[in-house]
Amino acid sequence: MPTNGLHQVLKIQFGLLNDADRYLTAESFGFKVNASAPSLKRKQIWVLEPDAGHGAAVLLRSHLGRYLAAGQDGRVSCEAERPGPDCRFLVRPQPDGRWALQSEPHGRFFGGTEDRLSCFATAVSPAELWTVHLATHPQAHLLSVSRRRYVHLCPQEDEMAADSNTPWGVDALVTLTFQNRQYCLRACDSRYLRSDGRLVWEPEARAHYTLEFKAGKLAFKDCDGRYLAPVGPAGTLRAGRNLRPSKDELFDLEESHPQVVLMAANHRYVSVRQGVNVSANQDEELDHETFLMQIDQETKKCTFYSSTGGYWALVTHGGIQATATQVSANTMFEMEWRGRRVALRASNGRYVCMKKNGQLAAISDFVGKDEEFTLRLINRPILVLRGLDGFVCQRRGSNQLDTNRSVYDVFHLSFSDGAYQIRGRRGGFWNTGSHGSVRSDGERGEDFVLEFRERGRLAIRARSGKYLRGGASGLLRADADAPDGVALWEY
Repeated sequence: MPTNGLHQVLKIQFGLLNDADRYLTAESFGFKVNASAPSLKRKQIWVLEPDAGHGAAVLLRSHLGRYLAAGQDGRVSCEAERPGPDCRFLVRPQPDGRWALQSEPHGRFFGGTEDRLSCFATAVSPAELWTVHLATHPQAHLLSVSRRRYVHLCPQEDEMAADSNTPWGVDALVTLTFQNRQYCLRACDSRYLRSDGRLVWEPEARAHYTLEFKAGKLAFKDCDGRYLAPVGPAGTLRAGRNLRPSKDELFDLEESHPQVVLMAANHRYVSVRQGVNVSANQDEELDHETFLMQIDQETKKCTFYSSTGGYWALVTHGGIQATATQVSANTMFEMEWRGRRVALRASNGRYVCMKKNGQLAAISDFVGKDEEFTLRLINRPILVLRGLDGFVCQRRGSNQLDTNRSVYDVFHLSFSDGAYQIRGRRGGFWNTGSHGSVRSDGERGEDFVLEFRERGRLAIRARSGKYLRGGASGLLRADADAPDGVALWEY
């Protein structure tokens, strides 16, 4: 299995939602904590850390890097830069999946409302119960800890199974949807996984799971108290017999990098099917025509990794071959967005072009048709977008789109000649109206160009040439001139 940063386990970040539907918040001023926020933003994000050498005790670290602490008198603070004994808590999962947080040294329970938080309760009441709301992006790869295999959709068997060595192609995308304080697992074809292993179109009760953490891993508990696990030789994903999660029931969430196909000016797909040379010579798109694309956060240059286990690399005389096993200057390409097409500039300063025999080589000083490629994202048929202020979600009772929500909608993508149409949950297409407002009520799809600008972030350009952005009003608008800041979206 390749390393080089291709398989990164996501750091589990989450919000804690109390019985009054308010999030635990770490304020920047005075390191105070409260439970007053109605939505999950930066101040409401926490990281769970095991406390080495202290058994089941855990630590809760805020977005400021400080640790939650509870004194013997029940007073709660969040200013410790290094965790002491008062920072240790025990997670007591409840039958409905919520957590009770118990001070490990003092035995009292943490809870309360608004700015009246304390850790002095001797028993658990609704005020001491917290719902875990994941703050990581909900589209990822799911890795079985025991089998070291990735979960993917098996269309022929009509199931999801943990039997793949690599998370290649659209089938490996899993979307976690948060509904009614629980989670659903959604396959790439938009169906939901039931605990008996069936895939269904509606998120019924048996397709809801409570989320549990164990040593930094995830477990999914169904309505009968049993846990999802890969079962049998095929690794079919369904609820097993265990009422407590063992290694078999644990999963890692891994970052899902964009996987793309490229079509050259000859209307053929770029491929490594013929060997190490990267050539535009195929009429169908399968694994050999699919490339994992990563963008370096500092240089914004990208690499392309093939299913055969090599990076695209610049070689002698400007040729491009998928032979590199390590990232280096010769595997990095600068991506230039040219409307619905992209051009790639290699480390020798020249553009990648398609030669007459279809082979790719970085030998051009200027961009013409042979230097332009159509790039298509294949592993996001359904899309979740998060900006600086929150997720994109259709406003209740309206076709307007909010950009500051703690819950998210899942949107559907369809591709046409270098652009995408985006369809909302009610079936309407995204379209731009007066003053750049974006709505989700179009009968026909408007073309939007997705530009991959940073690691894990893209910009969306409307037909007006403006970029979609969030803002203080919380409304999605197409009026940004540059693809940066509030016009970048985690996807």
